[in-house]
Amino acid sequence: MKFGLLDRYLLWEWTKIFVATAAGFPLFVIIIDVTEKMNDYLLQGIAPAELALSYVFSFPANLSLVLPAAVLFATVFTISAFSRHSELSAAKASGQSFYRLVVPILMASLIATGLALGVGEISPAATRKQMELLGEREQQSGSRRFNFVYRAEEGWVYVISSIDESQRLVRDIQMEREGTGEEYPTLIVQSRRGTYSDSLARWTLRGGRFRILTGGHTALTFEFDSMRVRDFSEEPAALLAEPARPEEMDYVELGRYIDALERSGGDGRKLRVGQELKIAIPFTCLIIALFSAPLAVTAPRVSGAFGIGVGLGTTIVFLLLVQLSQGIGTGGLLPPVWAAWMPNILFSFAGLWLMIKVRT
Repeated sequence: MKFGLLDRYLLWEWTKIFVATAAGFPLFVIIIDVTEKMNDYLLQGIAPAELALSYVFSFPANLSLVLPAAVLFATVFTISAFSRHSELSAAKASGQSFYRLVVPILMASLIATGLALGVGEISPAATRKQMELLGEREQQSGSRRFNFVYRAEEGWVYVISSIDESQRLVRDIQMEREGTGEEYPTLIVQSRRGTYSDSLARWTLRGGRFRILTGGHTALTFEFDSMRVRDFSEEPAALLAEPARPEEMDYVELGRYIDALERSGGDGRKLRVGQELKIAIPFTCLIIALFSAPLAVTAPRVSGAFGIGVGLGTTIVFLLLVQLSQGIGTGGLLPPVWAAWMPNILFSFAGLWLMIKVRT
């Protein structure tokens, strides 16, 4: 599709508002946080350089949340300005329909969706770094911990009944590394107890089973009296550390964590909704453009306050729907995937209805 002068002009106006909103809102949030918490951070002994760096690492998480709102504001303000200044009427008079006019905005919103997906994948690592700089990743008090899941390196997930750091002892541990097939099989290790050797920097597991799942119906099972797993080398103190929060994990990592949590008897429905929202919210960028473009031309002669009102009102409604969907998914009324995508589905139907009703 060839873009003409009007397409480039419309896209330029949209991009200016989108960039200003996407960059401005996170900076606004940072300024508020600095104003409220600066004194507390300094009293905790956090160096000013580390504090400043922590705010740099907070930017991706804030950006991933604000991108749908940036698309909303950019679309509403751009289309309403075109309508208010009679540029939309001139475009229609020249033979260009409203549907053709919004094509550049929809394409830009699709790019914003890809940007949101990318930012959403890097923001968990940035959030972990931010919490480390602010000293918010603390260890569990005491030397014992019970019934927890630990996500280790190399794809391993540990489900541990109890650990005692002073005795260097774990009880009822299950370790799993998810595979992809025969060349990289799934490994499952179950053991009644294990002891940690400081000299070897390794755990020795005793009294258990070792299973190799190569895919299909093929499985190999071995019983052992004692065994050392090369990758199981975390010190007891590391296993006592606070587990990563959902916002500190990407989509795949969170999925592994939820699987391990459910295998250990936990309820992972709320986390599964949160996992699906990591995909659903970025796609809101495209859906919100489809919804807001026809909405912006319903009152062509109103002032810019209309755009602000529509933007804020739509954002509030969407956030309420997200909270409602989380509650529905957690309660089991809908599968997590359907619950997470419910706001997008509702906004899609509303957008299509408005598109049909708009005068082209």
